[in-house]
Amino acid sequence: MSAVTSASDAVFAPARRMDPSAAAIELVDVSFAYDKRPVLQGITMTVPRGKIVAIMGGSGGGKTTILRLIGGQLKPNSGNVLVAGQSVPDLEPEALYALRRRFGMLFQFGALFTDMSVFENIAFPMREHTELNEELIRDLVLMKLHAVGLRGAAAMMPTELSGGMARRVALARAIALDPMLVMYDEPFAGLDPISLGIIGQLIRRLNDALGTTSVVVTHDVYESLKIVDYMYFVSEGRIIASGTPESVRASTDPFVRQFVDGAPDGPVRFHYPAPPFRTQLLADVS
Repeated sequence: MSAVTSASDAVFAPARRMDPSAAAIELVDVSFAYDKRPVLQGITMTVPRGKIVAIMGGSGGGKTTILRLIGGQLKPNSGNVLVAGQSVPDLEPEALYALRRRFGMLFQFGALFTDMSVFENIAFPMREHTELNEELIRDLVLMKLHAVGLRGAAAMMPTELSGGMARRVALARAIALDPMLVMYDEPFAGLDPISLGIIGQLIRRLNDALGTTSVVVTHDVYESLKIVDYMYFVSEGRIIASGTPESVRASTDPFVRQFVDGAPDGPVRFHYPAPPFRTQLLADVS
């Protein structure tokens, strides 16, 4: 991982290993490939307990693969993934399932059960993973809905919800079991500006109120800069930069500036690699 140049170097630099007791998640020199196609190459990152960390980068850079490695859906080809001090790739199925019950997940576009009401969607993980009685489940569901401002929508069906409302219901479901870790896969995708701001602030407020740790995979630089504690930038399977929101804003690193500014060309090229245009045209003619 390369350090970032300029005066911001002191704060905007490669991540360093910290005391394991302070880390909720550690990826240590992790590499992963689908068949023979490398996706991640030597990824090292730390997510401190109680913080919100964003993983950013272009499409196909390996961000969602990192979430799958954390959740144990995939195993790294090399390196290790530690969650709450446990080596996820080495866990037996029963221990892995027990660890996953301490996770919350907000999927891209919510992924609500369409044949269940809002209330039933949030009650589902409580009924599946606990032995709570229905009276207590009812109270807890209403509490979670109240936390996202949708207690009045408990009886509605997902098809009756706006995009922003559906995302908030999905967030309430993600925190239904008071998880130690919540993972967000593109939580801002497809939302209008008001809904986007609401979801961002809910992620920050709920993380702090519940004392959870959050990992956010997103393309939305502007909203992330307002709510996260730390950011990693991933490109071509490597972490090329990392830092706090303040250091990201001040960075002069070409990739970071291109991503933050939304520039069409830079280290990430507009044109996919190809032979010279004239050469290809002449070859096609012949």
